[in-house]
Amino acid sequence: MGGVSVRLEDLPIRDDLRGRTPYGAPQAALPITLNVNENTHPVPEAVAGDIIDSIAQALHEVNRYPDREFTELREAFASYLGHGLTAEQIWAANGSNEVLQHLLMAFGGPGRRAFGFAPTYSMYPLLTAATGAEYVTGTREADYSISVESAVEQIREADPDVIFLCSPNNPTGTPLPFEVIEAVYAHARGIVIVDEAYWEFAPENAQSALTLLPGRERLVVSRTMSKAFAFAGARVGYLAADPAVIDALRLVRLPYHLSALTQAAALAALRHAPTMLATVSEIIAQRDRMSATLSALGYEPYESWTNFVLFSGVDDPAAIWQALYDRGVLIRDVGIPRSLRVTAGTESETTAFLEALASIGSAS
Repeated sequence: MGGVSVRLEDLPIRDDLRGRTPYGAPQAALPITLNVNENTHPVPEAVAGDIIDSIAQALHEVNRYPDREFTELREAFASYLGHGLTAEQIWAANGSNEVLQHLLMAFGGPGRRAFGFAPTYSMYPLLTAATGAEYVTGTREADYSISVESAVEQIREADPDVIFLCSPNNPTGTPLPFEVIEAVYAHARGIVIVDEAYWEFAPENAQSALTLLPGRERLVVSRTMSKAFAFAGARVGYLAADPAVIDALRLVRLPYHLSALTQAAALAALRHAPTMLATVSEIIAQRDRMSATLSALGYEPYESWTNFVLFSGVDDPAAIWQALYDRGVLIRDVGIPRSLRVTAGTESETTAFLEALASIGSAS
């Protein structure tokens, strides 16, 4: 098909988008892919069957628009999260990125400012820019932790309308002290988003920010089904917040934004939550095994409450990444100096990564 081809910069796009690059995690058909923090365990057959049946049933009414308020799904998420939450406090969208986008559309936008402590999830500044707001980058300690004093000082200086707190943090795996969340909220005037995308991999005795929701109308806790639920391809994210926040999100969402098929699949998965989450302990075991072996090889793995490990002591990250790629193993160079990140996979995938890394040579 013929036509005129122009360069992106020749198009009349928004000035604030010029020169930016899109999200770009590498995709490659390698035997071992441990680069985007997926749950590499497949959905159990018994659960997959119920999901398929639920989608098939929804197809009989797919000529009609879905429930715009996805009421049954919100009730299911409230039940799963517990903490006395109700459906009126739940929102969901096509992946947690769309959930965050809705929040930025409602509480950010032109003339407003969002803030995050770097390094953190790379989509925060991208989503902020896409919705026309300014993104301010804060700092962490050398071990990627955040102290109460530093957090409060930075929040006061930036005075943001939206604050991102990734707990535990991606791409470092770092836990976020509960008192930091409390202090940030106490000294912020805007919306505080605690992104708990990896929360199911945290220690069982860890305290979720969900416990802070009562009486804090500007606090939001975001979650996803992509990680622990092994549902990355289904694209389902959700959050819990004050009902007034949910009302605000209704103002910016597209009509019928969650398809009937998405709702049916998510509901079926939630009905089998214990089975879907059965792999979490295995993933944690492989994560800790990777950390121990990385240390033995001379690298420096950071503490992780997630399904991945960031490790430093890598003299040439690009060369190690390429050497692993050549051996059929895909991990992630997240741009942190002398560091690489690897997802905890199945036992066999973890073994393949560790053996490939060992074959390259120990860290100097």
